[in-house]
Amino acid sequence: MNSKSSGFTLIELMIVVAIIAILAAIALPAYQQYVLQSHRTAAVDALQELASREATYYSANNAYTTSLVTLGYSADPMPVPTNGGAPYYMMSVASLINDFSLQAAPTGNQINDSCGTFQLNGLGQKTMSGGTSPANTCWGF
Repeated sequence: MNSKSSGFTLIELMIVVAIIAILAAIALPAYQQYVLQSHRTAAVDALQELASREATYYSANNAYTTSLVTLGYSADPMPVPTNGGAPYYMMSVASLINDFSLQAAPTGNQINDSCGTFQLNGLGQKTMSGGTSPANTCWGF
């Protein structure tokens, strides 16, 4: 009697497990970089929104403010995102003579990002501090 059982051999199963492990090792770091980049984009958008609010405040009051609450935000410094999730940037504002300086400092897991802290002033000048990547790759220009 010749009976043949069907199924996978241990070696076939181990090859599949190894392939899945290799794919995961490649995909996970790429995914983590994508998440950091999307958080960075949200911080840049939040800074530009804050700059717009500062400009509107200046046109009505002939002065800039250092209070994010005055600009309509619920906290000072303001976490990004503003929807109650775990913050990955904290926005703050400093008023200078006839100018303002906005800052988005990384917090939480975003500290692992190579871009560091973003700054934006009233002239639209974008700078970065504490990061190891070039500013043009972080700011997206």
